[in-house]
Amino acid sequence: MEKSFRKVNQSLGNKPNIGPLPADQFIPWAVIAGGAYYLFKVLLGLSWLWTGLLAAWGMATWWVLTGSKPWRFLSKFIGTPYWVRGYGLYRPLLHRQRNRNSKKRS
Repeated sequence: MEKSFRKVNQSLGNKPNIGPLPADQFIPWAVIAGGAYYLFKVLLGLSWLWTGLLAAWGMATWWVLTGSKPWRFLSKFIGTPYWVRGYGLYRPLLHRQRNRNSKKRS
């Protein structure tokens, strides 16, 4: 009996990339580029060179902060839950009322 190996997709478990750039960075980069355009080009009236450089600086900063494990940086902004011990009176969902005067008399 011959042992044969299964062909496995080598891209399983890898992060998606578009060229050398990670795909999970594109939405934040688009937001940064749009914000840089609006702030530096529209509001401040800077040249395209300065707008592009400042957008690239913002994108590079975001990439350095998040890197390959964005949860390590972004998890710092999630608040921890505030747990308290509470006590409540138990009330059944279907509560049957009993009439005290309707007891069987024998």
